[in-house]
Amino acid sequence: MLGQPRDFLPGVISMKHRTLLAGAGVAVAAGAGIRWLTRGPDHDAAAATLWSHRSTTGSLEFADLVHYATLAANSHNAQPWLFQHTPVGVLISPDFSRSLPVVDGDAHHLFASLGCAAENLMLATRAAGRSSEIAFDPSGAGRVQVAAGVVGATRDALFDAIPDRQCTRCDYDGRAIGTADRMLLQKAARVDGCELLLIEDLVRVEQVLELILLATALQASDPAFVAELRSWLRFNAGAAVDSGDGLYVACSGIPTLPTWLGSLLFAAFFKPAAERERHARQVRSSAGLAVFVADLDDRAHWVQAGRSYQRFALQATALGIRHAHLNQPLEVAPIRRQLGALLGVGDRRVDLLLRYGHAAAMPRSLRRPVRDVIVAA
Repeated sequence: MLGQPRDFLPGVISMKHRTLLAGAGVAVAAGAGIRWLTRGPDHDAAAATLWSHRSTTGSLEFADLVHYATLAANSHNAQPWLFQHTPVGVLISPDFSRSLPVVDGDAHHLFASLGCAAENLMLATRAAGRSSEIAFDPSGAGRVQVAAGVVGATRDALFDAIPDRQCTRCDYDGRAIGTADRMLLQKAARVDGCELLLIEDLVRVEQVLELILLATALQASDPAFVAELRSWLRFNAGAAVDSGDGLYVACSGIPTLPTWLGSLLFAAFFKPAAERERHARQVRSSAGLAVFVADLDDRAHWVQAGRSYQRFALQATALGIRHAHLNQPLEVAPIRRQLGALLGVGDRRVDLLLRYGHAAAMPRSLRRPVRDVIVAA
């Protein structure tokens, strides 16, 4: 969910295949001219402008609050949210036109994404000097209300990490994190109705990895899953900037290509064995796994799980710790239940799974313009 946004998705092609992709890119460049691969708006400039702080001198404008909310993690970078200014604050509504029916059939990741956005919005509201409270609409519409309260609220230091947060989908360096940092991560993730489990024991990590690999093989063998994933991939800077959404392949260290060629090679190289190999390598290079478990399996608690994860991610960012989602075993219901049994969480649903550790930053994802996600009151 909640993937650098899939904010909720690791990279999609193995290292050995990246060399083949790069070679294919050179061949195309020789045949059609290098401008074909590099044409279009400057992705790095767009990302630098997007991932920056707005002035918090005085009150933030509504559009500025929405800006921070949209920098939250979300599955496939689908950005399934709409924002409305209300007399008491901001109403966040699910945009089901941007749902992921194959990988997220019950909209769990969608509502976790709303929780991520709500947490960023609350942090921005406090940075502007006002308290904030969250409420979930019990009517079934699935809306989240963030209300601005009294003036004089204390700024949360997690706010400063919002423009630097990303899901870093590469190999990590294997270094452990310290006890003090682990305690800060646990503290930051405390949200009513949610629990964070940190797994660093190598035996338990391997047990979880086995389920990750099983789910990965099932998904990579499913034509519907592969087609949905491919529809959200952006194979070059021009496509990423034009859409403002989706998974820009450079964020996973994959060479950029014309869309037609990238789509063709993705179909050729996205295979179960290669995906299993990549996930195994990346998990084993990480410091540990983080598991988010809500008390109840309903939309309100999915939102809370998203909030807990977002706070974890921001605290990790502030500490120089990277993370990336590994939600594959949560997206296959029978394997999700096996994972729950392994972790001893009873009848609770495992909401989110990710790895964390140390690595260099990767390129940034983009977002749609704020005006495109604001609806009139």
